[in-house]
Amino acid sequence: MAAAAPLLVMQGISKSFGSVQAVANVDLELNKGEILGLVGDNAAGKSTLMKLLTAVHKPDAGEIFIDGERAHIRNPSAARRYGIEMIYQDFSLAPNLSIADNIFLGRELKHSVAGLPLLDRKTMRRIARDTLGETHIRIDSVDTIVTDLSGGQQQAVAIARAIAFDAKVIIMDEPTASLSVKTIPPLLDLMRRLRDQGRSMIFITHRIQDVFDTCDRVLVLRRGTRVGLAPVGQTSIEEVTGLITGTREAFGAPPDHATH
Repeated sequence: MAAAAPLLVMQGISKSFGSVQAVANVDLELNKGEILGLVGDNAAGKSTLMKLLTAVHKPDAGEIFIDGERAHIRNPSAARRYGIEMIYQDFSLAPNLSIADNIFLGRELKHSVAGLPLLDRKTMRRIARDTLGETHIRIDSVDTIVTDLSGGQQQAVAIARAIAFDAKVIIMDEPTASLSVKTIPPLLDLMRRLRDQGRSMIFITHRIQDVFDTCDRVLVLRRGTRVGLAPVGQTSIEEVTGLITGTREAFGAPPDHATH
């Protein structure tokens, strides 16, 4: 039986900022129900590649396919319509709003009362409670103001915001950077649970051990180019670290785009 087609394909993606080549002819494939680790040093192009996926920047070259169809992602709102959600290091939450208001920020639900459109707060609270329940992170009330939450709880709210709208691709940009050491294992557990439920994630991190504890495959960028791709069971921390630093040669066969 033929292997399932990737959920997401980024093919031949390139981006320059003036004379700086940030991303050069990069290919990325993400399967359904997979966590893909995306690693590299601070100038490798990881965040730029994801900002190209979410249309924060526009690529100079390349194509994006979702579910086998060419995707035309012209702006961040279009990326969301395609089911792509990015969770940033700072969580991008409105600190003075409640959990429920943050989950629905910009996508509020409304109903009509005497012909007037009003916020459907009851439904938003219910969905927020149900979605937070999926994270297994304990929060007493969805009316809690975000500034009253711990870093781990804020991370859960950011993830809940993504899964509340049934995101196809969840991009985790250095999700452990703002967390205490004790709150990192629950986050990794949550990512594995979401993967086992069939959700797909791209995990950007400098913590290579977390990649091997959590991810299915790892993709390595160096100086804007793809230098490695392998299942985590077929490589090692030492090999991946060597690719990042340039002390090892590239590995992983180039992808086959003949179907596109």
